[in-house]
Amino acid sequence: MKWLKWIGGIAGVIVLALAVVPFFISLNDYIPQIEKEISARIKEPVKIGGLRAAGLPLPHVTVDGITVGKSEDIKVGKVTVTPDLGSLLGATKVIKTIEIDGLVLTQKAIDKIPGWIPADDGKAAQPPAVRVESIKLDDAVVKLQKATFGPFDARLDLTHEGNLENASIVGRDGKLKAFIKPQKSGYLIDAAAKSWKLPVGPPIQFDELTVKGVATLKDAALSEVRARLYGGTIAGKVNVAWQKGLQLKGSADVNQVEVRSLLQALGRPPTLSGKLVARPVVFSANAPRPDQIVKALRLETPFDVHNGVLHGVDIRKAATSLIKKDGGKGGETRFDKLSGHLVLDRGTRRLTQLNVVSGSLAADGNVTITPRDELSGRINANIKAASVGAATVPLNVTGTLESPLLYPTGGTMAGAAVGTVILGPGVGTSIGAKVGQWTEGLFGK
Repeated sequence: MKWLKWIGGIAGVIVLALAVVPFFISLNDYIPQIEKEISARIKEPVKIGGLRAAGLPLPHVTVDGITVGKSEDIKVGKVTVTPDLGSLLGATKVIKTIEIDGLVLTQKAIDKIPGWIPADDGKAAQPPAVRVESIKLDDAVVKLQKATFGPFDARLDLTHEGNLENASIVGRDGKLKAFIKPQKSGYLIDAAAKSWKLPVGPPIQFDELTVKGVATLKDAALSEVRARLYGGTIAGKVNVAWQKGLQLKGSADVNQVEVRSLLQALGRPPTLSGKLVARPVVFSANAPRPDQIVKALRLETPFDVHNGVLHGVDIRKAATSLIKKDGGKGGETRFDKLSGHLVLDRGTRRLTQLNVVSGSLAADGNVTITPRDELSGRINANIKAASVGAATVPLNVTGTLESPLLYPTGGTMAGAAVGTVILGPGVGTSIGAKVGQWTEGLFGK
């Protein structure tokens, strides 16, 4: 891997500069020379706070207070380089370990690193001037534009050719562990997490998460993704690419996940509760940056929600308050089962084939929710009540997720009002509503 060889080359600059330094001369005198050499290689200003050598427990060199970039895109508290002294006079200098403590890597640095790595000149491979056997990171943090990953520790063991032999990443809080091992043209990934939140995107809390797959330097095929969260499980697979922006594509099965908790984690109004079952959930997204992936998401799935509550709206009340436009405002609708088909496309949610079942109440219809959480649509409520008998009442859906409103259609309200005046409340209201629905069916709303 080119970037590992590049790190070895930078460390080699330090080792070679110090190999012939008499120990009675202050090593800080060589800081300007090293800063200049590394800055020339990466074309970014480099600052070093201190430089010292020690003989115990093994001869090593320590570099303190490193910053890279005008805006300190990379900061390192301390780097300790332990060379193989027997190799210093040979053609290839061997560094046993490079220990990096307190690394802070920003999004700007991540964007610049590919340009710091020299391109392959096509010439036959020559023995490397410096070979690194292992790299250790302690207390490292990666700061993306709107998220932070870490602090974490990492270990990388390298082959004689300077390629990765194996690697591990462990969160300092013990919640995340990941292991990476080369395989043919890719890298095997085996990661596990407990009580862990996503560092990028919505702060979804995983009780347990297992991810297995194969990755390259530009994409990953995660063939096994399993999670326990919010009382249920999710299992699926996903392909991720990041060479140009971030792309996602995959599918999953959701089983018995508590909807209200999931909505809260996604930053949505918690207007629905119950146990969600959805399979298959097919999703894809293409975004220029990781923090934009949720807005770019497209998702489609059939779904069932069991033993739940629609908060903020009372379908029964709306259907029986035929001459009141605000009859369906507020309250809640308890149901045994809510089923339908969801299509999410860049924030717009289209709920079709909706079906609500709850005792004497049944309802069906279609509803659209805009990215601003505005509602539109119609549902047909079939309800048995003394005021209307057994009837199907069409209801308009409007308002917002946080303040939804259901009210009878114009024809239904007009017919109910006339029937009430002529025949009185109850029977007159019911007959008038049915006549209004029939008239509306002939002539429209």
